Amino acid sequence: MMSAAGAQEGDTNIAIPTAAIGAGLALIGGGLGIGRIGGSAVEAMARQPEMAGQIQTAMIIAAALVEGATFFALIVCLIV
Repeated sequence: MMSAAGAQEGDTNIAIPTAAIGAGLALIGGGLGIGRIGGSAVEAMARQPEMAGQIQTAMIIAAALVEGATFFALIVCLIV
């Protein structure tokens, strides 16, 4: 029979690599999201240079939201 301590050690051994994979996926997703936001903003500024200030403001807000969600996901993965 396996003791309760043995079961907890087995869970810990699989939790660490799983958390690392989750953190990596969260960071990849955040990087792709911010990259798309930046690319779309530059394209929009090239089409309408007179709107560059408003586009840049919206881009910074959207990038901050994506970065915040990515940071939250990273913290959750590392806490596990």
